[in-house]
Amino acid sequence: MTEDTFHPGALAGVRVLDLSRVLAGPWSGQLLADLGADVVKVERPGVGDDTRAWGPPWLNDPDGHSTGESAYYLSANRNKRSVTIDLGNPEGQRLVRELASKADVLLENFKVGGLAQYGLDYESLKAANPRLVYCSITGFGQTGPYASRAGYDFLIQGMGGLMSLTGREDGTEGAGPLKVGVALTDIMTGLYATVAVLAALKRREQSGEGQHIDLALLDVQIACLANQAANYLIGGTVPRRMGNAHPNIVPYQEFPTADGYMIIAVGNDSQFASLCRTLGQPEWSVDERFATNPQRVKHRTELIASIHRITVGRTTDEWIAAMEAAGVPCGPINTLDRVFADPQVQSRNTRIELPHPLAKQVPLVANPIRMSESPVQYRQAPPTLGQHTEEVLSDWLATTPAEIDALRQRNAI
Repeated sequence: MTEDTFHPGALAGVRVLDLSRVLAGPWSGQLLADLGADVVKVERPGVGDDTRAWGPPWLNDPDGHSTGESAYYLSANRNKRSVTIDLGNPEGQRLVRELASKADVLLENFKVGGLAQYGLDYESLKAANPRLVYCSITGFGQTGPYASRAGYDFLIQGMGGLMSLTGREDGTEGAGPLKVGVALTDIMTGLYATVAVLAALKRREQSGEGQHIDLALLDVQIACLANQAANYLIGGTVPRRMGNAHPNIVPYQEFPTADGYMIIAVGNDSQFASLCRTLGQPEWSVDERFATNPQRVKHRTELIASIHRITVGRTTDEWIAAMEAAGVPCGPINTLDRVFADPQVQSRNTRIELPHPLAKQVPLVANPIRMSESPVQYRQAPPTLGQHTEEVLSDWLATTPAEIDALRQRNAI
């Protein structure tokens, strides 16, 4: 039991019914659960969340045998309770409606209109529970010409413009669009969903009413283009792929060293002057071509080539030590083994372990939120399929053991 087990979570007492699967919805559900909410994940009997089959790798038991629990699933479902209910069964539909009547929040990522056939759409559930905050996550939203389409992170990274900005510059070796190495659009949608849910819960305190949240992966991806979208809308020029370079700041990219690469991220003219001294070229900081950031952006090609010729002369570690001493923002490009071995990462306890029913421990990445009075809780590992069916039905609905047995016999659970 960790120290933060003794603190009530910030969302203690909030009940969340999680009908979502894969990543965007489950990511939101995990975040709400980490903050103290009671999150019940509804899964298909015998199958469960799609990501349960998205392996290898799988979690191994103490004897080194596979538990069948995929690393992907484990990454997004901590602190939840799993129940298995068949939505195709009328009894199963009734159970979910009853659970929704007891919930504060419902998360779902079915296709538009997909839950109406079960009487689980917002309007149907609102009638029984007007305080319900109902969050729908889809690829393209509840309206518009694409509303009925399925949406996937990779597809949305392309359609939403991110891949037009990611990759080597046209005309260079390895040029072409690239997706980000994790399903970033899904992750960001999960974060926006959580923000929206918290805002809706706050409003409910004043109005007494819940509401329907319509979140689209495409909308989120475009919103997260940030300065690149503003550059286009204000400047009128379509941004292009620039590798690791920054469209508005120079130098701000990777540079070759004697044994690999490092990142230099100069954010102002003072830092640039420190960089010039560290590189042994103090005169660059007063050169009219490079003295200010707008001039460095204008003369980007010349400056970057000059820096390249110098950085290849020393190792990454040597350069980083010198630049850190001079106050120049810099760093290595770490592989994940080096990430988790980094002393800063270790000091922040970014890697955690939780007891798992099929394995002695499961290693996970910690939640990055640090709050002094209501810290994040790590109550339990991601659940096995249907691990808490009886517990939740008894807890939320006061279902008796005999009634649960009857539900099993009718294949509702």
